[in-house]
Amino acid sequence: MPPDAKIHRLGSWQLLKRCYGYFLPYKLKVAAAFACTLVVSLSTAGTAWLVKPAMDDIFINKDHAALVLIPPAYVLLMLLKGAARFIQTYYMNASGMRVMEAIRNDLYAKIVRLPMRYFHESEVGMLMSRIVNDVGQISVSLPSSVMFVRQIFTSAALIGVVFYQDAYLAFWSVLVLPLAVYPFVYFGKRLRKLGRKTQAKVSDVTTLLQEGFSGIKVVKAFANEPKEAARFQVQNRLYTAIGLKQVLVSEMSSRVMELVGAFGVGLVLWYGGLQVIQGHSTPGTFFSFMAALIMLYEPIKGLNSANAQIQQALAGAERVFDILDSPDIRVEDDGGVEFTPPFRELEFRDAGFTYPRGLRPALEDVNLRIRAGERVALVGPSGSGKTTLANLIARFQDVQQGEVLLNGRPLRDYTLKSLRMNLGIVSQETFLFNLTVRENIAYAEGQFSDQDVVRAAEAAFAHEFIMDLPEGYETIIGERGVKLSGGQRQRLTIARALLKNPPLLILDEATSALDTEAERVVQMALENLMRDRTSVVIAHRLSTVLNADAIIVMENGRIAAKGAHRELLESCPLYARLYKMQFEDGDAA
Repeated sequence: MPPDAKIHRLGSWQLLKRCYGYFLPYKLKVAAAFACTLVVSLSTAGTAWLVKPAMDDIFINKDHAALVLIPPAYVLLMLLKGAARFIQTYYMNASGMRVMEAIRNDLYAKIVRLPMRYFHESEVGMLMSRIVNDVGQISVSLPSSVMFVRQIFTSAALIGVVFYQDAYLAFWSVLVLPLAVYPFVYFGKRLRKLGRKTQAKVSDVTTLLQEGFSGIKVVKAFANEPKEAARFQVQNRLYTAIGLKQVLVSEMSSRVMELVGAFGVGLVLWYGGLQVIQGHSTPGTFFSFMAALIMLYEPIKGLNSANAQIQQALAGAERVFDILDSPDIRVEDDGGVEFTPPFRELEFRDAGFTYPRGLRPALEDVNLRIRAGERVALVGPSGSGKTTLANLIARFQDVQQGEVLLNGRPLRDYTLKSLRMNLGIVSQETFLFNLTVRENIAYAEGQFSDQDVVRAAEAAFAHEFIMDLPEGYETIIGERGVKLSGGQRQRLTIARALLKNPPLLILDEATSALDTEAERVVQMALENLMRDRTSVVIAHRLSTVLNADAIIVMENGRIAAKGAHRELLESCPLYARLYKMQFEDGDAA
C-alpha cells in the first residue's frame, strides 16, 4: 500500500507521546532544560517586581541604598536568565538533532526492509521527503513543548506579581485572558491542517525533482526543458500558496492575541491611572504592575507561537509514524531456517502470482524443476511471466498459489539474508553506487582482499578498463555508474556477482541493452560467471541461450513448452516463430 494512500491519524497526545519516547535517552538534558525553564520564568517575574522599588525608592524617594542594590540585582537577574536560556536552548536543540538522527535511522531501516511491491506503488521522492522533511518537523516537538511549558511558568509567575501588587486591578486585567482561548484552539487546528498540506506538497515537489533529475537524458532528448520547468513551476506555486496561508493564519493568530492583550492593558491604564491620580496607589506600584502585565502578554503570544510549531511537528509525525507503526505497512516476512549450500534443486509446484490491480495472473500453474548444475533458459514474448518467475526465486515477490521449494523446503522457511546471499542476480538494469570501483565490486557482505577484487574483475573482463580509469580501482564512478559505458557497468555487476560466489544465478536479459561488440565481451564474462553454477537465464535474444540444458517457453504466465533447442523448433510453434523472427532479422550473426 502506498504510504500516501491512507494516513492513520492519531490524536495529538498519542503523537506527542510517540515523539517524546525518542527523547528518553536524553532525559537528563531534558530535565536540566525544564529546570532552566523554571529559572527563566522566575527571573522574568523578578525583573517585573524590581520595577516597583526602582521607581519608588530610587526615582521618587531618592534612596542611595536602593541605588546601590537594585541595578546590580537587575544585572544578576538578567545574567541568570541568559545563562538558563542558553542551557535550555542548547540542550533542547542538541537533543532534537539526536532524535532526528534516531528517527531517520529507524525510518530508513524500516523502508529498506519493506517488500518490493511497496516501492512499485510508492514514489521515491515521497519517501525521500518523509525521511528528510517530515522527520525534521518532529525534532522541534519537545523543544517547542518545553517552550510552551516555559511560557506557562512565566505567565503564572507574572500573574503572581500582578496579584501581589494589586489584586483588584489584576482581576480586571486577566479577565480578558479567557478570550484568548478560542483563537488559540481555532488557529491551532488550522495550522495543523496546513502543516499536513505543506508536508504533502513538499513530497510532491521532491518527487518531481527526483524524477526530472533522474530522467534528465530523456528530458534533453525530447528538448522538453521548458515543459519540465513549467511542471515544476506549477508545483512550486502550489507549495508557495500553502506557505502563504500558513503565514496568514500565524500572523492573524498573533494579531488576535495582541488585540486581546491590548484590551487588558487599556483597561489597566485607565483604572490604574485613576488610582494613582486619586492617591490610592504609588507610581512604582503601578509601573511594576504594568511591567508585569506587559511581560505577561508576551509569553501568552509565545504560547501561540509554540503551539504553531507543535502543530507543524504533529503534521510531520503523522506521516512518519504512519510508516513506522501502521499495521498495513509491514516488513518482508522472514523465515527462521538458514540456507546453507550446496544447492541441490529448485522446484515450482503449481505456482501462481497476480500483481495488485493485474487484469490476469502473471504466473499460473507453473510446474518446473531446476537441478544443480543445470543451465535453464526462460524465453517468450514480453509479459509472458519470465521476470516474475525469477522474482519469486529471490522472494522479491511471494508466490500466492502453490509453492516454491529450495532443496525440498519452502522458500518462505529460509531467512531472507541467507537466501539472497546465496543467489546472484545480473539484470538488464545495471545499478552501481556512487562509490569507488572497488567498493562496488566488493558490495556483498564479507571480508574481501584486494586480490579477491582483482581476480573477480579479471574474470569479468573488467580489469583492463578499470586500470585505464584515472584512479584505477579507487575511481568514484558517479551516480548509477554514469561515468562508465553500458558494457563497462555490466561487467562490474558481473564482477560483483563473481565475488559473491553464489551457487545459483539469475541472469535477466543481461546483454539485451548492449551493442554487438560489448555484448560479446559481456557474454564471455557471463560464461565465466555461470561456470560450475546453476543458472536461470532470461533472454529475448535466442542466440544467447541455444546451448542451455533446457529451454522453457512461456506464454501468458504459463509454461507452453520445455525442451532442447532443436526439439522445440519442431514441437513448439511459438518458439519456432520467435526463432524465425530473430534469425531472419540477422540476429544469428
